[in-house]
Amino acid sequence: MYFLEKITVVPKLPEKLKRLEELAYNLWWTWNPKVEALFRSMDSELWYEVKRSPVKLIRRINQQKLNELAKNEKFLKEYAEVVAEFDAYMNNSNTWMDKNHPDRKNELVAYFCAEYGLHESFPIYSGGLGILAGDHLKTASDLGLNIVGVGLLYRHGYFVQTIDKTGWQHSEFPSYDFSDFPVVSATNEKGEEIYVNIEFPGRKVWAKVWKAMVGRSVLLLLDTDVPMNDPEDRKITAQLYGGNRETRIQQELVLGIGGVRALRMLGYNPKVWHMNEGHAAFLALERIREYVQGKKLDFRTAIELTRATNIFTTHTPVPAGNDVFDLSLIDKYFSEFWPKLNASRQEFIDLGLERGVGGHQQFSMTVLALRLSSLANGVSKLHGEVSRKLWSHVFPEYPAVEVPITHVTNGVHIWTWLNRDLKKLFDKYFPKGWEEKITDSEIWEYVDKIPDEELWEVHMKLKERMKVFLQGRIRRQRLRCGETIEELMEVDKLLPEKILTIGFARRFATYKRATLILKDIERLKMILTDNERPVQFVFAGKAHPADEPGKELIRQLYQLSRMPEFKNRIIILENYDMNIARHMISGVDVWMNNPRRPHEASGTSGQKAAMNGVINFSVMDGWWVEGYNGENGWTIGDNRDYDDNELQDRIDSVSIYSTLEKEIIPLYYKRDEKGIPREWVKKMKNSIKSVALNFNSHRMLIEYIENLYLKGVEYYEFMNADSFKKALEIARWHQRLLQNWGYIRIKPNLLRPSSGDSLRVGSEISLTANVYLGELKPEEVRVEIYVAMLNEDGEIVKFKTYPMKLEKEDVHGEYVYTGKFTVEEEGKMVYTIRVIPNPENLPNGHFLPMAKWI
Repeated sequence: MYFLEKITVVPKLPEKLKRLEELAYNLWWTWNPKVEALFRSMDSELWYEVKRSPVKLIRRINQQKLNELAKNEKFLKEYAEVVAEFDAYMNNSNTWMDKNHPDRKNELVAYFCAEYGLHESFPIYSGGLGILAGDHLKTASDLGLNIVGVGLLYRHGYFVQTIDKTGWQHSEFPSYDFSDFPVVSATNEKGEEIYVNIEFPGRKVWAKVWKAMVGRSVLLLLDTDVPMNDPEDRKITAQLYGGNRETRIQQELVLGIGGVRALRMLGYNPKVWHMNEGHAAFLALERIREYVQGKKLDFRTAIELTRATNIFTTHTPVPAGNDVFDLSLIDKYFSEFWPKLNASRQEFIDLGLERGVGGHQQFSMTVLALRLSSLANGVSKLHGEVSRKLWSHVFPEYPAVEVPITHVTNGVHIWTWLNRDLKKLFDKYFPKGWEEKITDSEIWEYVDKIPDEELWEVHMKLKERMKVFLQGRIRRQRLRCGETIEELMEVDKLLPEKILTIGFARRFATYKRATLILKDIERLKMILTDNERPVQFVFAGKAHPADEPGKELIRQLYQLSRMPEFKNRIIILENYDMNIARHMISGVDVWMNNPRRPHEASGTSGQKAAMNGVINFSVMDGWWVEGYNGENGWTIGDNRDYDDNELQDRIDSVSIYSTLEKEIIPLYYKRDEKGIPREWVKKMKNSIKSVALNFNSHRMLIEYIENLYLKGVEYYEFMNADSFKKALEIARWHQRLLQNWGYIRIKPNLLRPSSGDSLRVGSEISLTANVYLGELKPEEVRVEIYVAMLNEDGEIVKFKTYPMKLEKEDVHGEYVYTGKFTVEEEGKMVYTIRVIPNPENLPNGHFLPMAKWI
């Protein structure tokens, strides 16, 4: 039998329910319980069958059921209320931006990231980076920030993890039908679908542009699986973080260069460009090309213009985690690109050049991003410090403490991650309208108004809900593995609510040390199987398909979990996703995190857990360095780094056992006559108050706006004024500085006080220096005293500068400068004199990170 065509027939929405489609295709529903409840009420069985996807629901629901809903007065009333709430949200003209920066509310920010974690039914994320990006867009929508996200749409997503009977991880890559995703084809004014092309060696690669709505935020996603591409090129966007190094550079070309072109074709002209991790750094090269070819500017001026409005966020505190490419790959994919910049090969390569092991030259995406951004940040205070040291070689004339990488500590989107039942409890005891004041400290003090009994009751309810959910997942896992009836029956005994439950869920990378608790098996056994005060662990997480050591960690835990002495006390779940996370971060009692410090850039799972009343037990790394206050959780190990990994592991494992035995377990099982662990609940409240206030993404994004985005807008206006007059001047000046910088000489007349090596606080030190500037003029530079405080290891921990005054010109090109400073605090201090480009000529002194020292 011959069929002309295979088509999918979907139900037709009744006229009264037309806007269900709009609601389904806007991911605003993911953080709004009323919308979720509306879709669930349409067909609860189908709702869970389609994994809580509104798009799938309205494409698969029975037509008769839809027609009946269109006549159901109760449903129509709820539908009308949701639509009204949605319209009020989308048209709100009293957002945070309206109230705080009304003159800047329309300035557009472009946000580029390789992955976005918005909901488990939209699997284009792998872990923390994607979840953060998703929370960023949701929060931007809440605050009224004008933002457009750019990413890739993956045909096979990340991967589906299964664990076999031996504990070995297997990776499956299902093919997704994009018609089941909350995306639509991006179109131009004529209604034509948008495609962009990127020049590859000997061919063009095309990418279709899809559009998703995240509340008010727009997200554009590029997809190379289109008919006009060769079969191999169609696979470029097949898998998130899949393939080899060549696949990676191809994906990043599509993301960076294709992403800029997609924005332009849709009429977007951002003033600020935010690269969330180095994967997106090629966008800077495309922006330089636009200035050179489109505005007829020279290469150096184009660099200054591009750098001025680029912002870069680094998430990786170890060199191996940053993308680098062999120069042969750069030559292959960019040999026809750098001529368009009017640049030589060496000028182009120098933008991202880094020397690897043994002096091997390579092209680093992080170096490229740092060299082509005016503002950069890490994602926690400690990570900012680590990043300044890690990337100090990119700014060789600066001490590490002065490397221009600041920090904005990550936060999480509270309306996505706060459990609905807890939200109802907060509504009961918090003042009306508290949702608009979550960055105000006084709001969170109302947590103390909640009776211990009520908070504990909700917590136990969530714990029971987690148990039922996880039992279902484990039962399906064991059925797939063909386990016995007895083994399946054991599932009903798993995760009793009355036992202290500790959660550990994250990517299974070796530095996260998932098996650290196995250091002393006998001691662990005693802790877990105590008759009066037992403990159970729940583990979840994926290892990258190519990470064999990570898979081995999963295997070790799984095999231990099936040993008779550990059965029902250690659980390991497969295919960790946002849904499992949602249950765990609200259902366990303790959230454990024990990475090898300082390798955790930030970590946000503990923030999600804490605002749900789950107490953190963590290494002093990432956000917990700032989050821990002595009353809201426990620490593992001490607040320092080790050169010996084995020693660090041993010390931290002993700390885990000891803290569990002496503090955590006794506190959890200490109950009053009503069975309430009063002291434990007090710690829960401290956890909620401190973390919900300081680590929500509203606070995070406000810091980005006020410390980075608005500065980027100012730099844009400064550099683009008068047909790029300032940019042209700065580019010429930069070249002039580079040509003359090596000739500068500083001859100090006094570098130590006559009183010897010791000074008292309040002492004043005066300095004079003869400074030879060569062809440079005094107004082009600043001569300054540099005063630094040292730690016990002789490292600079903070510094202060004092401008020196030009007294006279001594001989041609040599000038006499004087200055003084007052010793402000005790400790080890050093001081010297340096010359820097005059920051008064720039909107940001770090545009030109140059310094000449004695």
